[in-house]
Amino acid sequence: MSLAEYVISALAIFATLLIVATTVALWRAPGALTSVNLLGPTVSLAVPLLIIANLIRDWSTTGFDPNNAVRGVLAIAGVWIIGSVGSFYLGRAIHGVTVEREKHKK
Repeated sequence: MSLAEYVISALAIFATLLIVATTVALWRAPGALTSVNLLGPTVSLAVPLLIIANLIRDWSTTGFDPNNAVRGVLAIAGVWIIGSVGSFYLGRAIHGVTVEREKHKK
């Protein structure tokens, strides 16, 4: 195996461990708001690591392609932006529902 294959394997294994840890934490989460906040490691680290691993594989087999580099950077930026905005809105919606339920209990 080449050095690139070792790096790709390490990135894929680390991303898989992050996804498994997030899944276990989601099963043990006490509420919906906590579950939304637990998605951070998968969205902010695991998916970009898999994109980087794919870029390294492409570059090690076919050589550097600027188009793939730009697409990879845009994909990572898109995942971070969509993940953060989506998490914000889900958290606000769930928090609002929780507050409304607390008001109606009284």
